[in-house]
Amino acid sequence: MSDNPSDIIALAIEKGVTLGCAESLTGGLVASALVDIPGASAVFKGSLVAYDLMVKHDLLGVSAALLAEKGAVNSDVASAMAEGAQAALGVDFAVSTTGVAGPDPDPVSGAKPGLFFVALAGGELGTMVREVQVEGDRAEIRSAARRAALLALYDALAMRE
Repeated sequence: MSDNPSDIIALAIEKGVTLGCAESLTGGLVASALVDIPGASAVFKGSLVAYDLMVKHDLLGVSAALLAEKGAVNSDVASAMAEGAQAALGVDFAVSTTGVAGPDPDPVSGAKPGLFFVALAGGELGTMVREVQVEGDRAEIRSAARRAALLALYDALAMRE
């Protein structure tokens, strides 16, 4: 298990698979970590930063009704974001992040700062979602979400035959 971007890129190259992201909470931190690695262009195809609710709907295909009813911070939205990125980018694996960095709770769901969801589409087991609650300031929460997304990518790649 590793959150080291070098390990993720090396494993993706070894497995011959492509990667992509859909980021809200992390605002591009996951993509940035991956493209910092020399050779990432062989497997990393792109990232969509979908911070606004309508961008999640328009670019990633997240249901407008779901967003209106539950807001952006839940497992269903995380799954839809990952699956939308996988389709939009044409990649084997896509990871997504959505959550609350604070200091205020999510206005629709009431989710408290530090709650986030990471979803991975394309793995052997279908779309997987992890719910995480951490303490910290905005930077610490976003960093924890970045790490969780990288771990999800690594785990999915490691399970692939």
